[in-house]
Amino acid sequence: MQLIGNATDQAPANPAATDDMLATQPIGYWSGLAHTAVTRHLRDAMARIDVTQPQYWVLNRVNGGPAAPSREEVVAQLTHLADGPDEISRVVDQLLHREWLRVDGRQRLHLTDAGEAARVRLRQLVVGVRAVVHQGISDEEYVAALKVLRRMVANVEGGGGPGSPS
Repeated sequence: MQLIGNATDQAPANPAATDDMLATQPIGYWSGLAHTAVTRHLRDAMARIDVTQPQYWVLNRVNGGPAAPSREEVVAQLTHLADGPDEISRVVDQLLHREWLRVDGRQRLHLTDAGEAARVRLRQLVVGVRAVVHQGISDEEYVAALKVLRRMVANVEGGGGPGSPS
């Protein structure tokens, strides 16, 4: 059965679909399954060392800019990733309580030595998790998959195509 390059019917999600039937599988199912599995794996690994993924996001954001950010800047930049509008602010409080962050006189956030050590440990953990997730997948395959996903997002967010809201 030749499916590539032809319009295909949308088949119901089937985890046991054979390779020749994958073109009919719903992207929402497979991208959602991948998101859930990878996120769960990462969060489970972080939980074993008593850290959360949002805490890692905040540590990286505080460390990652040319200037120390304010709480408000960190919240604004990370809330879209969070599980709710108040999560990042709570994480900042948790990290201040752990003394992984400190606030200077201008109300800017900085990593403490303990916070930087935690960020480095977490980075090593994330690199290890990435190696597990990417096992058997070449960089070329990974880039191709991301390009396809990026194109799909652009297709539906760009509008104007079939199925787009008017």
